[in-house]
Amino acid sequence: MVINLITFASLLHKQVSVRSSHEIILNELEKYFTVNFIDYQDINKLSPDDFSILFIATGGVERLVIQHFEALPRPAIILADGMQNSLAAALEISSWLRSRGMKSEILHGELSEIIKRIFVLHSNFMAQRGLYGMRIGVIGTPSSWLIASNVDYLLAKRRWGVEYTDIALERVYEYYNQITDDEVGEACAGLAGKALACREASPEDMIKAMRLYRAIRKIVDEDRLSALTLSCFRLIEQTGTTGCLALSLLNDEGIIAGCEGDLQSVFTMLAAKVLTGKPAFMANPSMINARTNEIILAHCTIGIAQTEQFIIRNHFETESGIGIQGILPTGDVTIVKCGGECLDEYYLGTGTLTENTNYINMCRTQVRIKMNAPAEYFLRNPLGNHHIMLHGNYELMLDEFLQSNGCKRIE
Repeated sequence: MVINLITFASLLHKQVSVRSSHEIILNELEKYFTVNFIDYQDINKLSPDDFSILFIATGGVERLVIQHFEALPRPAIILADGMQNSLAAALEISSWLRSRGMKSEILHGELSEIIKRIFVLHSNFMAQRGLYGMRIGVIGTPSSWLIASNVDYLLAKRRWGVEYTDIALERVYEYYNQITDDEVGEACAGLAGKALACREASPEDMIKAMRLYRAIRKIVDEDRLSALTLSCFRLIEQTGTTGCLALSLLNDEGIIAGCEGDLQSVFTMLAAKVLTGKPAFMANPSMINARTNEIILAHCTIGIAQTEQFIIRNHFETESGIGIQGILPTGDVTIVKCGGECLDEYYLGTGTLTENTNYINMCRTQVRIKMNAPAEYFLRNPLGNHHIMLHGNYELMLDEFLQSNGCKRIE
């Protein structure tokens, strides 16, 4: 792991004396990281992909920082050990930066805590850079009932660096009609052979769903998409199938794929994957018990790799196409949702997946979760319908990342 220390030192101090004055902290950093010392005058030689820390080596450098304001890394991570009046200068600099709308943080104190904090900040930095330039395909339009799930494409790009791109459903239909049944027969048989059971769906349903997957996969490759959200219900009229199987297979392949054209949820899934490396389950909160703090999440698709076993079903609402009933492992889970038109709000909670339920009047994959915090959020202050579930407890990691990007946590 490489860190670049952009060194600000008063002209009264020679480079040799700077090193000797801060020998303890610099030696500690070099035990864990590859440290590049960058003179502040060479700050423009660094790229946005370089993880950089402002090393305040002496007092009297406030004006030097101001002069290089536009070139400073954002957010500003300021390292000061207190020697040579460095902390005094860091405090003044941090206050000035924040008054100009730039987030800043001072690293100071116990060396072990500074090292741990740098690892966290580096993880956040890598996730932010990982999101930058990612393309989210919006295939069709958001479902009409998602009245609280809009995203301003321009503001999202400015905040997160992601690019939403609209894709007409007509391209899906064109490619779908070009794919023959014979081309997907072997893949259908292979998938059916892995299932615990096949219930309502017919072989013809499976073939149609696999053809749709191939059509969408072609668009993913052509448009270099990192993620997509699909206007599922509009597909049924033209293809006679739903997108549930396609989304399941795409998620297994690392292409983040969400339902119903939900712009906020697909971003949440993408951000969670970039940060944690984990795929996610996008679902409806279908039942909530505020007294016991239990919720049931349900949807008709999930990446098969997230399941212990799966059953091939049809789509619950339309009773057509292919749906996936996943049997998920019990244990710790994290629930997260990014909301707001510029994706600057979020809900975050943890709980325990205690049971895979099988209600006949809900979507196919169903899980009961005992929340660790009051479930009243879903009834009093929800960020829309769909929420995202990940296996494992990632509350601290996600909270740190979203807070560092200026997002407001909704309780």
